[in-house]
Amino acid sequence: MSRLRRMSPRRSYDQYCSAARALDLVGDRWTLLIVRELLAGPRRYTDLHADLPGVSTDVLASRLKDMERDGLTTRRRLPPPGAAYVYELTGRGRELLPVLQALGAWGAPELGERRPTDAVRAHWFALPLLRALEGEGLVEVRLDEGEFHLRVGEGGEEAVYGEGPAPVEPDARLVLGVETCTAVAQGELSLVEGVRAGRIEVSGDGTLAKVLREA
Repeated sequence: MSRLRRMSPRRSYDQYCSAARALDLVGDRWTLLIVRELLAGPRRYTDLHADLPGVSTDVLASRLKDMERDGLTTRRRLPPPGAAYVYELTGRGRELLPVLQALGAWGAPELGERRPTDAVRAHWFALPLLRALEGEGLVEVRLDEGEFHLRVGEGGEEAVYGEGPAPVEPDARLVLGVETCTAVAQGELSLVEGVRAGRIEVSGDGTLAKVLREA
């Protein structure tokens, strides 16, 4: 039996509508959150599972197979000594960045108070911070929950993010808390206002750092 036959058949709304066609591909539970994780770069299956608390191994494996079949992701083997398989977005998959940006902006008012059962990962705040940053450059962000970095392109067209510290010296470093990130995501606080209020620490010699300190 071919590999494609082993994959689950695609469910369809059977509607001649671009929104329905899009939901045929990404409307299943967990699919867009997998995209959110892979926007940070190639990830191993175990890393994806760790950063998607609540997803079962069977469902994650099924979604990844469906996404590969539909041209949203690819799987490749790392060269030695890694020799592990990683999943990454195709160009078609990366085009979902503005979709997630818009969805995150729409859903921001629903955040409210963090519930005791709510998981949180530092890099989940990358998308709202990408919306809030103006300018161009590499930014390292530190929260109590961890670090991530953002590369902001002109007009946001080349915006990307990744887990962990910046790979090279960043243009700006930001230190802030989850509550401040939430306020920025909800549009209640701008980054400049956060810096002025002492809720965001800024360091670095790049243009982005200077703009945030001097605005």
